[in-house]
Amino acid sequence: MYSTDVLIIGSGVAGLSFALKVADRCRVTMVTKKAKADTATNLAQGGIAAVLSSEDSPEDHIRDTLRSGDGLCNEEIVHLVVNDGPARVRELVELGVRFKRGKGGEEFDLGMEGGHSARRVAHSFDLTGREIERALLERVAETPNIEVLEDHLAIDLLMESKARGLPLQGDGDRCLGAYVLNRKSGEVETRQARVTVLCTGGCGKVYLYTTNPDIATGDGMAMAYRAGARVANLEFVQFHPTCFYNPIAKNFLISEAVRGEGGVLIDGQGQPFMHRYDSRGDLATRDAVARGIDAEMKKTGADCVYLDISHRPAEFIRQRFPTIYGTCRRYGVDITKEPIPVVPAAHYMCGGVQVDKWGCTSLRNLLSLGETACTGLHGANRLASNSLLEAVVFAHRAADWLHRNWPAITREAEVEVPAWRTGRARSIEENVLISHNWDQIRRLMWNYVGIVRREKRLHLVKRRLEPIITEIREHFYDYLLTPDLVELRNIAIIAELIVRCARSRKESRGLHYMVDYPRRDDVHFRRDTVVQRQLDNGKRL
Repeated sequence: MYSTDVLIIGSGVAGLSFALKVADRCRVTMVTKKAKADTATNLAQGGIAAVLSSEDSPEDHIRDTLRSGDGLCNEEIVHLVVNDGPARVRELVELGVRFKRGKGGEEFDLGMEGGHSARRVAHSFDLTGREIERALLERVAETPNIEVLEDHLAIDLLMESKARGLPLQGDGDRCLGAYVLNRKSGEVETRQARVTVLCTGGCGKVYLYTTNPDIATGDGMAMAYRAGARVANLEFVQFHPTCFYNPIAKNFLISEAVRGEGGVLIDGQGQPFMHRYDSRGDLATRDAVARGIDAEMKKTGADCVYLDISHRPAEFIRQRFPTIYGTCRRYGVDITKEPIPVVPAAHYMCGGVQVDKWGCTSLRNLLSLGETACTGLHGANRLASNSLLEAVVFAHRAADWLHRNWPAITREAEVEVPAWRTGRARSIEENVLISHNWDQIRRLMWNYVGIVRREKRLHLVKRRLEPIITEIREHFYDYLLTPDLVELRNIAIIAELIVRCARSRKESRGLHYMVDYPRRDDVHFRRDTVVQRQLDNGKRL
Protein backbone atom coordinates (compact mmCIF):
# COMPACT_ATOMS: atom_id res chain seq x y z
CA MET A 1 0.00 0.00 0.00
CA TYR A 2 2.76 2.45 0.88
CA SER A 3 4.82 4.04 -1.86
CA THR A 4 7.27 5.19 0.82
CA ASP A 5 7.74 5.19 4.58
CA VAL A 6 8.09 8.96 5.01
CA LEU A 7 6.73 11.55 2.57
CA ILE A 8 8.29 15.00 2.98
CA ILE A 9 6.56 17.82 1.11
CA GLY A 10 9.12 20.56 0.51
CA SER A 11 12.92 20.69 0.26
CA GLY A 12 14.11 23.52 2.50
CA VAL A 13 16.40 23.24 5.51
CA ALA A 14 13.72 21.67 7.73
CA GLY A 15 12.78 18.91 5.29
CA LEU A 16 16.37 18.16 4.25
CA SER A 17 17.57 18.02 7.87
CA PHE A 18 14.73 15.70 8.86
CA ALA A 19 15.31 13.43 5.86
CA LEU A 20 18.99 12.98 6.71
CA LYS A 21 18.15 12.08 10.31
CA VAL A 22 15.54 9.37 9.54
CA ALA A 23 16.93 7.79 6.37
CA ASP A 24 18.87 5.23 8.40
CA ARG A 25 15.66 3.33 9.11
CA CYS A 26 13.04 4.65 6.67
CA ARG A 27 12.56 5.01 2.93
CA VAL A 28 12.14 8.74 2.40
CA THR A 29 10.49 10.47 -0.55
CA MET A 30 10.78 14.23 -0.84
CA VAL A 31 8.46 16.03 -3.28
CA THR A 32 9.11 19.61 -4.28
CA LYS A 33 7.00 21.54 -6.73
CA LYS A 34 9.84 23.13 -8.67
CA ALA A 35 13.58 22.50 -8.49
CA LYS A 36 14.86 21.17 -5.17
CA ALA A 37 16.80 24.40 -4.51
CA ASP A 38 13.77 26.65 -5.09
CA THR A 39 13.12 27.33 -1.42
CA ALA A 40 12.90 30.20 1.03
CA THR A 41 15.99 28.71 2.72
CA ASN A 42 17.95 29.41 -0.44
CA LEU A 43 17.08 33.12 -0.20
CA ALA A 44 17.82 33.54 3.53
CA GLN A 45 20.59 36.13 3.73
CA GLY A 46 21.13 36.96 7.38
CA GLY A 47 22.07 33.75 9.14
CA ILE A 48 21.18 31.47 12.03
CA ALA A 49 20.97 32.80 15.58
CA ALA A 50 22.52 30.79 18.43
CA VAL A 51 24.65 31.34 21.53
CA LEU A 52 28.12 30.62 20.12
CA SER A 53 30.27 33.07 22.07
CA SER A 54 31.42 33.39 25.66
CA GLU A 55 30.24 37.01 25.51
CA ASP A 56 26.65 35.83 24.99
CA SER A 57 24.32 33.67 27.10
CA PRO A 58 21.20 31.51 26.62
CA GLU A 59 19.41 33.76 29.08
CA ASP A 60 20.01 36.80 26.86
CA HIS A 61 18.88 34.98 23.70
CA ILE A 62 15.76 33.77 25.52
CA ARG A 63 15.00 37.29 26.77
CA ASP A 64 15.45 38.80 23.30
CA THR A 65 13.16 36.15 21.75
CA LEU A 66 10.46 36.66 24.37
CA ARG A 67 10.64 40.43 24.00
CA SER A 68 10.32 40.17 20.24
CA GLY A 69 7.36 37.77 20.56
CA ASP A 70 5.44 40.41 22.54
CA GLY A 71 4.00 38.16 25.23
CA LEU A 72 2.83 35.33 22.98
CA CYS A 73 5.85 33.00 22.85
CA ASN A 74 5.61 29.56 24.44
CA GLU A 75 8.36 29.92 27.04
CA GLU A 76 9.04 26.18 27.21
CA ILE A 77 9.64 26.10 23.47
CA VAL A 78 11.87 29.20 23.58
CA HIS A 79 14.07 27.62 26.26
CA LEU A 80 14.17 24.33 24.36
CA VAL A 81 15.15 25.88 21.01
CA VAL A 82 17.73 28.32 22.41
CA ASN A 83 19.45 25.67 24.54
CA ASP A 84 19.61 23.14 21.70
CA GLY A 85 20.67 25.72 19.13
CA PRO A 86 24.48 25.65 19.46
CA ALA A 87 24.60 21.86 19.00
CA ARG A 88 22.47 22.07 15.87
CA VAL A 89 24.63 24.83 14.35
CA ARG A 90 27.79 22.79 14.94
CA GLU A 91 26.02 19.80 13.41
CA LEU A 92 25.51 21.88 10.25
CA VAL A 93 29.26 22.52 10.20
CA GLU A 94 29.85 18.76 10.40
CA LEU A 95 27.50 18.34 7.43
CA GLY A 96 29.67 20.69 5.39
CA VAL A 97 28.14 24.15 5.90
CA ARG A 98 30.89 26.77 5.59
CA PHE A 99 30.10 29.57 8.02
CA LYS A 100 32.43 32.56 8.01
CA ARG A 101 35.09 32.26 10.72
CA GLY A 102 36.10 35.09 13.05
CA LYS A 103 39.19 37.21 12.33
CA GLY A 104 40.98 36.15 15.51
CA GLY A 105 40.56 32.44 14.79
CA GLU A 106 37.15 32.25 16.43
CA GLU A 107 34.88 29.43 15.29
CA PHE A 108 32.29 31.87 13.92
CA ASP A 109 32.17 35.48 12.75
CA LEU A 110 29.00 36.48 14.58
CA GLY A 111 26.76 39.20 13.20
CA MET A 112 24.39 41.60 14.95
CA GLU A 113 20.76 42.01 13.87
CA GLY A 114 17.73 43.97 15.06
CA GLY A 115 16.24 42.83 18.36
CA HIS A 116 19.40 41.02 19.50
CA SER A 117 21.40 42.21 22.49
CA ALA A 118 24.62 40.49 21.39
CA ARG A 119 26.41 39.29 18.28
CA ARG A 120 25.02 35.76 17.81
CA VAL A 121 24.18 35.33 14.12
CA ALA A 122 26.38 32.76 12.39
CA HIS A 123 26.50 33.54 8.69
CA SER A 124 28.10 32.82 5.36
CA PHE A 125 28.37 36.47 4.31
CA ASP A 126 24.90 37.28 2.88
CA LEU A 127 24.40 33.84 1.31
CA THR A 128 23.77 31.80 4.46
CA GLY A 129 20.60 30.09 3.30
CA ARG A 130 22.12 29.15 -0.05
CA GLU A 131 25.19 27.71 1.68
CA ILE A 132 23.08 25.59 4.06
CA GLU A 133 20.87 24.39 1.20
CA ARG A 134 23.97 23.45 -0.85
CA ALA A 135 25.53 21.39 1.92
CA LEU A 136 22.32 19.56 2.85
CA LEU A 137 21.42 18.79 -0.77
CA GLU A 138 24.89 17.31 -1.28
CA ARG A 139 24.43 15.05 1.77
CA VAL A 140 20.96 14.04 0.59
CA ALA A 141 22.32 13.12 -2.86
CA GLU A 142 24.81 10.78 -1.14
CA THR A 143 22.11 9.05 0.94
CA PRO A 144 20.67 5.94 -0.78
CA ASN A 145 17.37 5.86 1.14
CA ILE A 146 16.25 9.35 0.07
CA GLU A 147 14.44 9.99 -3.22
CA VAL A 148 13.85 13.61 -4.34
CA LEU A 149 11.08 14.22 -6.88
CA GLU A 150 11.23 17.65 -8.48
CA ASP A 151 8.25 19.21 -10.29
CA HIS A 152 5.77 17.43 -8.01
CA LEU A 153 3.10 19.60 -6.39
CA ALA A 154 1.08 18.25 -3.45
CA ILE A 155 -2.67 18.84 -3.85
CA ASP A 156 -4.41 17.37 -0.80
CA LEU A 157 -3.58 15.14 2.14
CA LEU A 158 -4.87 11.56 2.18
CA MET A 159 -6.95 11.04 5.31
CA GLU A 160 -8.02 7.70 6.76
CA SER A 161 -11.58 8.89 7.39
CA LYS A 162 -12.12 9.85 3.75
CA ALA A 163 -10.47 6.65 2.51
CA ARG A 164 -13.00 4.69 4.57
CA GLY A 165 -15.88 6.73 3.16
CA LEU A 166 -16.45 8.70 6.38
CA PRO A 167 -16.59 12.44 7.08
CA LEU A 168 -13.32 14.08 8.09
CA GLN A 169 -12.75 13.52 11.80
CA GLY A 170 -10.43 16.37 12.73
CA ASP A 171 -8.16 15.80 15.74
CA GLY A 172 -6.71 12.29 15.74
CA ASP A 173 -7.65 11.44 12.14
CA ARG A 174 -4.72 9.62 10.48
CA CYS A 175 -2.81 11.06 7.53
CA LEU A 176 -1.84 8.48 4.90
CA GLY A 177 0.16 10.61 2.47
CA ALA A 178 -0.92 12.99 -0.28
CA TYR A 179 -2.27 13.33 -3.78
CA VAL A 180 0.55 14.84 -5.84
CA LEU A 181 0.42 16.52 -9.26
CA ASN A 182 3.29 15.54 -11.55
CA ARG A 183 3.89 18.87 -13.30
CA LYS A 184 5.61 17.24 -16.30
CA SER A 185 3.05 14.52 -17.05
CA GLY A 186 -0.01 16.34 -15.73
CA GLU A 187 -1.05 13.18 -13.87
CA VAL A 188 -2.18 13.09 -10.25
CA GLU A 189 -0.23 10.47 -8.30
CA THR A 190 -1.39 8.79 -5.09
CA ARG A 191 1.60 8.91 -2.73
CA GLN A 192 0.86 6.88 0.39
CA ALA A 193 3.18 7.03 3.38
CA ARG A 194 3.26 5.97 7.01
CA VAL A 195 4.36 9.46 8.09
CA THR A 196 3.87 12.73 6.19
CA VAL A 197 5.83 15.92 6.90
CA LEU A 198 4.77 19.38 5.71
CA CYS A 199 7.79 21.61 4.98
CA THR A 200 6.35 23.83 2.25
CA GLY A 201 7.52 27.16 3.64
CA GLY A 202 5.40 30.28 4.03
CA CYS A 203 2.71 32.17 2.18
CA GLY A 204 4.22 35.51 1.15
CA LYS A 205 2.69 35.30 -2.34
CA VAL A 206 -0.69 35.99 -0.73
CA TYR A 207 0.52 39.62 -0.74
CA LEU A 208 1.25 41.85 -3.72
CA TYR A 209 4.78 42.68 -2.51
CA THR A 210 6.89 40.02 -0.89
CA THR A 211 10.49 38.95 -0.41
CA ASN A 212 9.42 35.30 -0.80
CA PRO A 213 10.13 33.00 -3.74
CA ASP A 214 7.29 32.14 -6.13
CA ILE A 215 6.76 28.80 -4.37
CA ALA A 216 5.49 30.51 -1.17
CA THR A 217 1.75 30.01 -1.69
CA GLY A 218 0.90 28.50 1.70
CA ASP A 219 0.40 25.00 0.32
CA GLY A 220 1.16 23.07 3.50
CA MET A 221 -0.98 25.28 5.74
CA ALA A 222 -3.90 25.15 3.31
CA MET A 223 -3.71 21.37 2.90
CA ALA A 224 -3.53 20.83 6.65
CA TYR A 225 -6.50 23.12 7.26
CA ARG A 226 -8.59 21.37 4.61
CA ALA A 227 -7.76 18.01 6.23
CA GLY A 228 -9.02 19.21 9.63
CA ALA A 229 -5.74 20.13 11.37
CA ARG A 230 -5.46 23.04 13.75
CA VAL A 231 -3.76 26.17 12.41
CA ALA A 232 -2.84 29.11 14.61
CA ASN A 233 -1.78 32.77 14.68
CA LEU A 234 -2.09 33.50 10.96
CA GLU A 235 -2.72 37.18 11.70
CA PHE A 236 0.99 37.55 12.52
CA VAL A 237 2.50 38.19 9.09
CA GLN A 238 5.98 39.64 9.35
CA PHE A 239 6.73 42.40 6.87
CA HIS A 240 10.44 42.72 6.29
CA PRO A 241 11.18 46.44 6.63
CA THR A 242 13.78 46.65 3.88
CA CYS A 243 13.00 45.25 0.45
CA PHE A 244 14.97 46.78 -2.45
CA TYR A 245 12.69 49.31 -4.16
CA ASN A 246 13.17 49.08 -7.90
CA PRO A 247 10.54 48.91 -10.66
CA ILE A 248 12.50 46.27 -12.58
CA ALA A 249 14.18 44.11 -9.94
CA LYS A 250 12.14 41.23 -8.60
CA ASN A 251 11.51 41.67 -4.87
CA PHE A 252 15.01 41.51 -3.43
CA LEU A 253 15.64 41.48 0.30
CA ILE A 254 18.13 43.85 1.90
CA SER A 255 19.23 41.83 4.93
CA GLU A 256 18.61 43.02 8.46
CA ALA A 257 22.33 42.48 8.94
CA VAL A 258 22.96 45.70 6.98
CA ARG A 259 21.41 47.66 9.86
CA GLY A 260 23.25 45.39 12.29
CA GLU A 261 26.54 46.52 10.73
CA GLY A 262 25.70 50.22 11.02
CA GLY A 263 23.17 50.90 8.27
CA VAL A 264 20.88 53.87 9.01
CA LEU A 265 17.34 54.44 7.71
CA ILE A 266 16.95 57.95 6.30
CA ASP A 267 14.25 59.94 4.53
CA GLY A 268 14.48 61.65 1.15
CA GLN A 269 16.34 64.57 2.70
CA GLY A 270 18.95 62.27 4.22
CA GLN A 271 17.65 62.60 7.80
CA PRO A 272 17.49 59.57 10.16
CA PHE A 273 13.96 58.96 11.45
CA MET A 274 13.69 55.64 13.34
CA HIS A 275 14.50 57.27 16.70
CA ARG A 276 11.11 59.02 16.43
CA TYR A 277 9.29 55.68 16.39
CA ASP A 278 11.31 53.44 18.72
CA SER A 279 13.96 54.03 21.38
CA ARG A 280 16.08 51.25 19.83
CA GLY A 281 16.30 53.22 16.60
CA ASP A 282 17.53 51.30 13.57
CA LEU A 283 18.09 48.14 15.65
CA ALA A 284 14.48 47.83 16.76
CA THR A 285 12.61 44.60 15.99
CA ARG A 286 11.16 44.10 12.53
CA ASP A 287 7.58 44.96 13.43
CA ALA A 288 8.62 48.30 14.90
CA VAL A 289 10.89 49.18 11.96
CA ALA A 290 8.26 48.20 9.37
CA ARG A 291 5.63 50.35 11.10
CA GLY A 292 8.11 53.23 11.38
CA ILE A 293 8.86 53.11 7.65
CA ASP A 294 5.15 52.77 6.82
CA ALA A 295 4.33 55.81 8.98
CA GLU A 296 7.17 57.84 7.45
CA MET A 297 6.07 57.04 3.90
CA LYS A 298 2.44 57.93 4.66
CA LYS A 299 3.48 61.17 6.36
CA THR A 300 5.70 62.36 3.51
CA GLY A 301 3.88 60.71 0.59
CA ALA A 302 7.19 59.17 -0.54
CA ASP A 303 7.30 55.90 -2.48
CA CYS A 304 10.20 54.61 -0.39
CA VAL A 305 12.78 55.46 2.26
CA TYR A 306 16.53 54.79 2.15
CA LEU A 307 19.02 52.59 3.97
CA ASP A 308 22.49 54.11 4.12
CA ILE A 309 25.63 52.14 4.94
CA SER A 310 27.94 54.18 2.68
CA HIS A 311 29.76 55.59 5.74
CA ARG A 312 31.39 52.17 6.31
CA PRO A 313 34.58 51.31 4.38
CA ALA A 314 33.81 50.25 0.81
CA GLU A 315 35.92 47.09 1.03
CA PHE A 316 34.07 45.99 4.19
CA ILE A 317 30.71 46.48 2.48
CA ARG A 318 31.75 44.49 -0.60
CA GLN A 319 33.15 41.62 1.48
CA ARG A 320 30.36 41.46 4.08
CA PHE A 321 27.45 41.87 1.62
CA PRO A 322 28.66 40.62 -1.79
CA THR A 323 25.21 39.59 -3.06
CA ILE A 324 23.48 42.77 -1.93
CA TYR A 325 26.31 44.89 -3.33
CA GLY A 326 26.28 43.04 -6.66
CA THR A 327 22.50 43.07 -7.10
CA CYS A 328 22.10 46.74 -6.21
CA ARG A 329 25.01 47.66 -8.49
CA ARG A 330 23.35 45.74 -11.32
CA TYR A 331 20.33 48.02 -10.94
CA GLY A 332 22.35 51.23 -10.76
CA VAL A 333 22.86 51.65 -7.00
CA ASP A 334 26.41 51.62 -5.60
CA ILE A 335 25.79 51.00 -1.90
CA THR A 336 29.37 51.99 -1.03
CA LYS A 337 28.57 55.53 -2.21
CA GLU A 338 24.80 56.04 -1.97
CA PRO A 339 21.80 54.88 0.07
CA ILE A 340 19.59 51.96 -0.96
CA PRO A 341 15.91 52.70 -1.73
CA VAL A 342 13.78 50.32 0.40
CA VAL A 343 10.14 49.54 1.22
CA PRO A 344 8.52 46.95 3.53
CA ALA A 345 7.29 43.68 1.97
CA ALA A 346 5.56 40.55 3.25
CA HIS A 347 8.30 38.26 4.49
CA TYR A 348 7.53 35.61 7.09
CA MET A 349 4.49 33.88 8.59
CA CYS A 350 4.84 33.55 12.37
CA GLY A 351 1.74 31.35 12.56
CA GLY A 352 1.09 28.10 10.76
CA VAL A 353 0.02 24.53 11.39
CA GLN A 354 -0.07 24.14 15.17
CA VAL A 355 2.40 21.55 16.45
CA ASP A 356 3.62 20.21 19.79
CA LYS A 357 7.22 20.21 20.96
CA TRP A 358 8.02 17.26 18.66
CA GLY A 359 6.59 18.85 15.50
CA CYS A 360 3.42 16.72 15.56
CA THR A 361 0.14 18.29 14.36
CA SER A 362 -3.34 17.52 15.68
CA LEU A 363 -3.66 14.84 12.96
CA ARG A 364 -2.00 11.47 13.55
CA ASN A 365 1.22 10.77 11.62
CA LEU A 366 1.26 14.29 10.17
CA LEU A 367 4.17 16.52 11.15
CA SER A 368 4.93 20.10 10.20
CA LEU A 369 8.32 21.83 10.29
CA GLY A 370 9.89 25.16 9.39
CA GLU A 371 7.81 28.17 8.41
CA THR A 372 4.79 25.95 7.73
CA ALA A 373 4.54 25.20 11.45
CA CYS A 374 3.46 27.25 14.45
CA THR A 375 5.71 25.95 17.22
CA GLY A 376 5.27 28.74 19.76
CA LEU A 377 8.84 30.03 19.33
CA HIS A 378 8.05 33.27 17.50
CA GLY A 379 4.90 34.42 19.27
CA ALA A 380 3.58 37.63 17.75
CA ASN A 381 6.83 38.58 15.97
CA ARG A 382 9.87 36.56 14.91
CA LEU A 383 13.28 37.62 16.18
CA ALA A 384 15.70 37.97 13.26
CA SER A 385 17.52 34.75 12.24
CA ASN A 386 15.54 32.55 14.62
CA SER A 387 13.80 30.85 11.67
CA LEU A 388 16.69 28.67 10.46
CA LEU A 389 17.41 27.85 14.09
CA GLU A 390 13.81 26.71 14.65
CA ALA A 391 13.93 24.59 11.49
CA VAL A 392 17.01 22.56 12.45
CA VAL A 393 16.05 22.17 16.11
CA PHE A 394 12.55 20.92 15.31
CA ALA A 395 13.83 18.66 12.52
CA HIS A 396 16.05 17.03 15.13
CA ARG A 397 13.19 16.67 17.61
CA ALA A 398 10.79 15.32 14.97
CA ALA A 399 13.37 12.71 13.97
CA ASP A 400 13.71 11.70 17.62
CA TRP A 401 9.90 11.32 17.81
CA LEU A 402 9.87 9.14 14.70
CA HIS A 403 12.65 6.87 15.96
CA ARG A 404 10.85 6.32 19.26
CA ASN A 405 7.46 5.69 17.65
CA TRP A 406 8.45 3.89 14.46
CA PRO A 407 7.82 0.32 15.72
CA ALA A 408 4.25 1.25 16.70
CA ILE A 409 3.66 3.17 13.44
CA THR A 410 4.70 0.19 11.33
CA ARG A 411 2.12 -1.99 13.13
CA GLU A 412 -0.79 0.30 12.21
CA ALA A 413 -3.37 -1.14 9.84
CA GLU A 414 -2.96 -0.38 6.15
CA VAL A 415 -5.81 1.40 4.38
CA GLU A 416 -6.36 1.45 0.64
CA VAL A 417 -6.75 4.97 -0.73
CA PRO A 418 -8.76 5.55 -3.93
CA ALA A 419 -7.00 7.06 -6.95
CA TRP A 420 -7.68 10.69 -7.88
CA ARG A 421 -10.84 11.03 -9.95
CA THR A 422 -11.17 13.77 -12.58
CA GLY A 423 -14.84 13.09 -13.38
CA ARG A 424 -16.02 15.35 -16.20
CA ALA A 425 -13.40 18.03 -15.60
CA ARG A 426 -12.11 19.67 -18.77
CA SER A 427 -9.00 21.62 -19.66
CA ILE A 428 -9.04 25.27 -18.71
CA GLU A 429 -8.83 27.33 -21.88
CA GLU A 430 -8.66 30.86 -20.48
CA ASN A 431 -5.89 31.34 -17.91
CA VAL A 432 -7.25 34.82 -17.24
CA LEU A 433 -9.76 33.05 -14.95
CA ILE A 434 -6.81 32.22 -12.71
CA SER A 435 -4.60 35.28 -13.16
CA HIS A 436 -7.43 37.74 -12.50
CA ASN A 437 -8.42 36.10 -9.20
CA TRP A 438 -4.77 35.74 -8.19
CA ASP A 439 -4.19 39.46 -8.74
CA GLN A 440 -7.40 40.45 -6.94
CA ILE A 441 -6.55 38.46 -3.81
CA ARG A 442 -2.99 39.77 -3.57
CA ARG A 443 -4.05 43.41 -4.02
CA LEU A 444 -6.89 43.08 -1.51
CA MET A 445 -4.56 41.57 1.08
CA TRP A 446 -1.91 44.25 0.52
CA ASN A 447 -4.36 47.15 0.75
CA TYR A 448 -6.65 45.84 3.51
CA VAL A 449 -4.61 43.44 5.68
CA GLY A 450 -1.15 45.00 5.63
CA ILE A 451 1.22 46.48 8.20
CA VAL A 452 -1.46 48.69 9.79
CA ARG A 453 -5.04 47.38 9.95
CA ARG A 454 -8.52 48.74 10.66
CA GLU A 455 -11.62 46.80 11.66
CA LYS A 456 -13.67 48.31 8.83
CA ARG A 457 -11.10 47.29 6.22
CA LEU A 458 -11.02 43.73 7.59
CA HIS A 459 -14.81 43.54 7.34
CA LEU A 460 -14.73 44.81 3.76
CA VAL A 461 -12.02 42.41 2.64
CA LYS A 462 -13.94 39.48 4.11
CA ARG A 463 -16.96 40.40 2.00
CA ARG A 464 -14.89 40.92 -1.14
CA LEU A 465 -13.06 37.63 -0.78
CA GLU A 466 -16.23 35.54 -0.46
CA PRO A 467 -17.34 35.60 -4.15
CA ILE A 468 -13.74 35.13 -5.32
CA ILE A 469 -13.35 32.03 -3.15
CA THR A 470 -16.68 30.64 -4.40
CA GLU A 471 -15.55 31.11 -8.01
CA ILE A 472 -12.19 29.43 -7.35
CA ARG A 473 -13.93 26.45 -5.75
CA GLU A 474 -16.03 26.05 -8.91
CA HIS A 475 -12.92 26.25 -11.11
CA PHE A 476 -11.17 23.59 -9.02
CA TYR A 477 -13.87 21.00 -9.71
CA ASP A 478 -14.82 22.09 -13.24
CA TYR A 479 -11.34 22.03 -14.77
CA LEU A 480 -8.41 19.62 -14.95
CA LEU A 481 -5.79 20.60 -12.43
CA THR A 482 -2.87 22.83 -13.30
CA PRO A 483 -0.17 24.05 -10.90
CA ASP A 484 -1.57 27.59 -11.10
CA LEU A 485 -5.06 26.43 -10.16
CA VAL A 486 -3.77 24.40 -7.21
CA GLU A 487 -1.77 27.38 -5.92
CA LEU A 488 -4.66 29.80 -6.45
CA ARG A 489 -6.92 27.58 -4.34
CA ASN A 490 -4.29 27.60 -1.58
CA ILE A 491 -3.66 31.36 -1.47
CA ALA A 492 -7.43 31.96 -1.40
CA ILE A 493 -7.77 29.74 1.69
CA ILE A 494 -4.77 31.33 3.40
CA ALA A 495 -6.08 34.84 2.67
CA GLU A 496 -9.44 33.92 4.21
CA LEU A 497 -7.74 32.46 7.30
CA ILE A 498 -5.46 35.48 7.80
CA VAL A 499 -8.52 37.74 7.69
CA ARG A 500 -10.46 35.49 10.08
CA CYS A 501 -7.59 35.45 12.60
CA ALA A 502 -7.01 39.20 12.28
CA ARG A 503 -10.70 40.01 12.84
CA SER A 504 -10.80 37.90 16.00
CA ARG A 505 -7.81 39.62 17.66
CA LYS A 506 -9.11 42.98 18.90
CA GLU A 507 -5.84 44.40 20.16
CA SER A 508 -2.43 45.44 18.85
CA ARG A 509 0.35 42.95 19.51
CA GLY A 510 3.58 42.34 17.64
CA LEU A 511 2.96 42.18 13.92
CA HIS A 512 -0.79 42.69 14.26
CA TYR A 513 -1.38 46.44 14.62
CA MET A 514 -5.02 47.57 14.80
CA VAL A 515 -5.74 51.29 14.69
CA ASP A 516 -9.10 50.63 16.42
CA TYR A 517 -7.39 48.77 19.29
CA PRO A 518 -3.92 50.34 19.65
CA ARG A 519 -3.07 48.72 23.02
CA ARG A 520 -2.07 45.21 23.96
CA ASP A 521 -4.78 43.35 25.89
CA ASP A 522 -3.24 40.60 28.02
CA VAL A 523 -6.52 39.91 29.80
CA HIS A 524 -8.42 38.69 26.73
CA PHE A 525 -5.85 38.04 24.01
CA ARG A 526 -2.68 36.63 25.53
CA ARG A 527 -3.44 33.36 23.74
CA ASP A 528 -3.05 31.74 20.38
CA THR A 529 -5.69 32.29 17.70
CA VAL A 530 -6.57 28.71 16.75
CA VAL A 531 -8.86 27.84 13.82
CA GLN A 532 -10.05 24.55 12.35
CA ARG A 533 -12.15 23.70 9.38
CA GLN A 534 -15.86 23.23 9.86
CA LEU A 535 -15.95 19.55 9.01
CA ASP A 536 -18.41 17.61 6.89
CA ASN A 537 -20.58 16.68 9.86
CA GLY A 538 -21.15 20.37 10.66
CA LYS A 539 -19.28 20.19 13.96
CA ARG A 540 -17.05 23.18 14.59
CA LEU A 541 -13.74 21.88 15.89
